[in-house]
Amino acid sequence: MDFEVTDKGLTLVTGGTGFVGSHLVRKLLHRGFKVRAFARPGSVLKNLEGLELDMASGDITDPESVRAAMTGCAFVYHAAADYRLWAPDPAVLYRANVGGTRNVLEAAGAAGVRRIVYTSTVGALGISKNGHPAGEESPVTLGDMIGHYKRSKFLAEAEASAAARRGLPVVIVNPSTPVGSMDIKPTPTGQMIVDFLNGRIPAYLDTGLNLVDVEDVAEGHLLAMEKGRVGERYILGHRNLTLKEILEILGRVSGRKAPTVRLPRSAAMALAAVSTGLSFITRRPPRVPWEGVRMAGKKMFYDSSKAVRELGFHQGPVEDALEKAVVWFRANGYVK
Repeated sequence: MDFEVTDKGLTLVTGGTGFVGSHLVRKLLHRGFKVRAFARPGSVLKNLEGLELDMASGDITDPESVRAAMTGCAFVYHAAADYRLWAPDPAVLYRANVGGTRNVLEAAGAAGVRRIVYTSTVGALGISKNGHPAGEESPVTLGDMIGHYKRSKFLAEAEASAAARRGLPVVIVNPSTPVGSMDIKPTPTGQMIVDFLNGRIPAYLDTGLNLVDVEDVAEGHLLAMEKGRVGERYILGHRNLTLKEILEILGRVSGRKAPTVRLPRSAAMALAAVSTGLSFITRRPPRVPWEGVRMAGKKMFYDSSKAVRELGFHQGPVEDALEKAVVWFRANGYVK
C-alpha cells in the first residue's frame, strides 16, 4: 500500500540548491508541500530564486545544524553530496558523503520524521559482467568502486541500508546520469556538455552511460516517497547510450559537429595522468580526471524497470533533456 503523504507536512531537502535538489524543491512546491531547503553558508542560491520556501543554513557535516534544520519536519529528502571526481584532499568526500549521511539519518530518527528518501547513485551499484544492463541486485563490493567519489557513495548507501534495517523508514533511489537545465556547478556530465558546446571535445572514448531527464529524476524522488518500499533501492534512469551516440545527439540539438575520431584508451589514460598530476600543483580540477577515464573503461548501462513497475516512474525523451541542457548552458553564459 502506498505511503500517505496527503497532509503536505514540512519537508526538508538537503542539497536543495543543487542540480537534482533544486528540481525536487520545485516539484514539491508545485504539489503544495511546505519546503525547507538546507544549504551551506555562502551557497549559490540562483536555482531557488523567486521560490517561496524556508531556508536553513548549515552543513551536513555539522550534526547540530542538521538537527536544527530537521525540527518540525515530517519528510526528508537527503540529496546533498560532494560530487567530484577529483579533490585535493579525498577525505572531504568521505566527511560529506558518508559522515554527512550518517548525521542526516541520525537527526531524522531523533526527530521522528515519517519517511526519508536518500539519493544514492548508480555508481554505487554493480556493473553487469555479461553486457546486459545491470539492476539493483547486481553483485558489487567496495573493491569494485573506482575512485573516492564512488567509494564514498557506496559507503553512504550502506549507512542508509543499515538505518532501514534498524527500523528507520528509508527508501533509496539511485539516479543514473541526469541531464537538463539548472546544472549550475556543473556536474561532470554537464561539464562534458559545456566542453562539447565550446568545441573542446575533438574525440570520443568507447564508453557508455545511462541518461535520464533531471526533471524525471526529481519526480522519481516523490514517487519513491509515496510508493517505495522501506529498505529498497530504485534505479532512476532511462536510456543506455554510447558516448558516441550521446555526442551525436548533442550535435543534432545544438547545431555543432560531433567528433568522429575515437580516442584510444591508452591515449586517454596518458592525458588523464598528466592532467590530474598538474591538478595537484595548480589545485584546480583536471580537465581530464584520472578516475573519470578509469570509470569509462566500462559501459555504465542500467535497467530502470523496477522503478517503472513499482513506482510508476515515467521517463521523457533523452533528446529533449539534452536540448534543455544546451539551451540553459547557452542562456546562462557557459558557452563562449
